[in-house]
Amino acid sequence: MLKSLLILLSISLSTFAVMAQSDALTVATFNIRYDNPNDAPDTWENRKDIVANLILFHGFDIFGIQEGLFHQVNDLDKRLPNHRFVGVGRDDGGEKGEFSAIFYDHQQFQVLNSGTFWLAPETDHPNKGWDAALPRICSWAKMVAIGSGEHFYVFNTHFDHRGVEARKQSARVILEKIREINTGSLPVILTGDFNVGQETETYEQLRTAEGMKDSFDAAETVYANNGTTNSFDTSKSTDRIIDHIFVSEDIEVRKYGILTDTYHGRFPSDHFPVMAVISW
Repeated sequence: MLKSLLILLSISLSTFAVMAQSDALTVATFNIRYDNPNDAPDTWENRKDIVANLILFHGFDIFGIQEGLFHQVNDLDKRLPNHRFVGVGRDDGGEKGEFSAIFYDHQQFQVLNSGTFWLAPETDHPNKGWDAALPRICSWAKMVAIGSGEHFYVFNTHFDHRGVEARKQSARVILEKIREINTGSLPVILTGDFNVGQETETYEQLRTAEGMKDSFDAAETVYANNGTTNSFDTSKSTDRIIDHIFVSEDIEVRKYGILTDTYHGRFPSDHFPVMAVISW
């Protein structure tokens, strides 16, 4: 009898542990590097399977990419059978230019609404803002978790690499748009390559925004032994983090990690993906 009770208790505890993890969601941001033939041998043709397998292995439920051209987005779409994506090219609002696409596991989540706005004084059409070198965008999606019915928003962006004022103003625009779009005060996930480190005013602008926090600060477990860029050079390293995942105050962050995976002494991209395990 005692042995039977112990077995039942063990099964119950195991079931509880599984149930406790079932509400966990793995989100990520990943600058996959645009398809540049001058990157040889680190061309997209050599990296696309590696990038897709990295995503599958680490189990990204929802993730934002940066720098993906239309064919790169489609390459990932083909290699991630359970994922769908939303987003448009920044140059024409269609297929031209880099995407800040949001990929999601369509077996777990449904997109209820989505869109893209430009990081510029005029947010509704392709244009450059302030001192930016290039047009910059933020794509977003309102989603519902199929199992729990939880509604939430995901925003994904890529700030300009040159314009200091553009980055500052881009942060302001995104925070304003989040308030404008998220009228129901739902949970928010904001991912991206912000091209700003944790020492900058623009980063502080985002980290200290009302109702928001950096998953790096909030995580129960942090695995960040490197910065987030590598320039495809394994002989150098940095501690500077410019790719971030911000979340609403009402989201619990269980884990945060910068994934420095390699293959045959090479990197899958010139940025490392940043991953967070969160729950409502």
